[in-house]
Amino acid sequence: MNTLVFDIETVPDVALARRLHDFSGIEDAQVARAMFALRRQGTGTDFLPLEQQRVVAISCVLRSREGLKVWSLGDVGTGEAELVQRFFDGIEKYSPDLVSWNGSGFDLPVLNYRALLHGVSAPRFWETGAGDAAFRYNNYLSRYHWRHTDLMDVLSGYSGRGRVSLANMATLLGFPGKLGFDGSQVWDAFQAGEVAAIRAYCETDVLNTWLIWLRFALLRGELAREQHAEELARVKGWLAAQPQPHFAQFLRAWEACA
Repeated sequence: MNTLVFDIETVPDVALARRLHDFSGIEDAQVARAMFALRRQGTGTDFLPLEQQRVVAISCVLRSREGLKVWSLGDVGTGEAELVQRFFDGIEKYSPDLVSWNGSGFDLPVLNYRALLHGVSAPRFWETGAGDAAFRYNNYLSRYHWRHTDLMDVLSGYSGRGRVSLANMATLLGFPGKLGFDGSQVWDAFQAGEVAAIRAYCETDVLNTWLIWLRFALLRGELAREQHAEELARVKGWLAAQPQPHFAQFLRAWEACA
C-alpha cells in the first residue's frame, strides 16, 4: 500500500480580499495587512478564514514498494491551479493512504475550496462506494476511516482540548521540529520571492509528520520494533543521500536529538 504524507503552505488570497472589501488599487502587502487587521478585530487572531488562503506549496512524503521519496509538487513557478490538480491527480492514480497533521481541519478544506475555484476534477478523493465498493467503509471523507489519518485529530482523541502542534509533538518525540522557519514567516518569504525556502520548510514539516506516523504505527502494532527501526534507518539513509541543505540540516538536528 502507498502511504502519502502531505502538507500545504498558504498565503493571503489578496485577490479575494479586493473583491470582498473593495480594496481595488491597493498593493498586495497593504491588502494583506488589512486582512490580518480585520481578522484580528473580529476574532483576536491573525489566522485568516480558510477560504481566504491561497496555496503556494504542497509537499509530500511517499512510502511505496519502490522506497521513500520526499518532494514538493511542481516547481517554484508552478501556479496554484496546477499544484492542486497535481495533488488530486496523485490520489486518482495511486489511491494512497493519506497522512497529515491537522489535514482535516486545515489542509484538505483549503485544497477543496481551491479545487472548486480552479475547476479541478478529483473523483477518486470523493469516492464513497458508489463506484468502488472498497471505499464504502473506508474512504477519504470519513473522520473515523483510515484512508486519511489526521494524526493531530486521532492522537487528541478527536478533542480540541487535546490537540498539540506539529512542532511540539515532533520535539516531544525527539525529532527536529521547526528549523528556524515557521508558518508565520511564509507571507513575508513569499513577498520576497523566496518560494524555494517555503517549499523546503514544507518538506521538513512532512518529514516530521512521517516520523510521527512511524511511531504511531509502532504504537498501533502496524510495525514491529524491527520494522520501525528499519523505516527510521531508511529515512536517515535517504536524507544523507540528498544534496539539498535543508535535508542535511534536518538530519543533523535529528541526530543531535538522540
